[in-house]
Amino acid sequence: MRIARRPLLLTLAALPFGARATPSLEAAMRELIGEAQPEEGGIALRLPATAENGGQVPLTVAVESPMTPAEHVVRIHLLATRNPTPGIASFHLTPALARAEVQTRIRLAEDQQVVALAVLSDGRVRRAAAETRVVTGGCIG
Repeated sequence: MRIARRPLLLTLAALPFGARATPSLEAAMRELIGEAQPEEGGIALRLPATAENGGQVPLTVAVESPMTPAEHVVRIHLLATRNPTPGIASFHLTPALARAEVQTRIRLAEDQQVVALAVLSDGRVRRAAAETRVVTGGCIG
């Protein structure tokens, strides 16, 4: 299939202006994991119960996995239930890592639930969620 370059560039340039609709959490999850049914357990999501500054909320996700070529975590996705756009971050992992763990700081607009999804090499998906209270919102809009 051949795509004309000029229409593609015009479409990509217009995306920031036309893509204002906020997708639901369920739609964002389906976009990331397809029709896979997430399983609870085997994944730990740690973030503070109260975040003083929503602009820098520390977060750690650890997934139980041997991280071997035959069995490992492929991706970890983070979503926020009440942010303007649910998707926060996606991390791509390889079996070369000793542990399936990521640490980062995220931005949250208000009190909400954060969801972590771990996609395994066999296609299974693990899910964990945690609530946090945000004292000062980190998203100015």
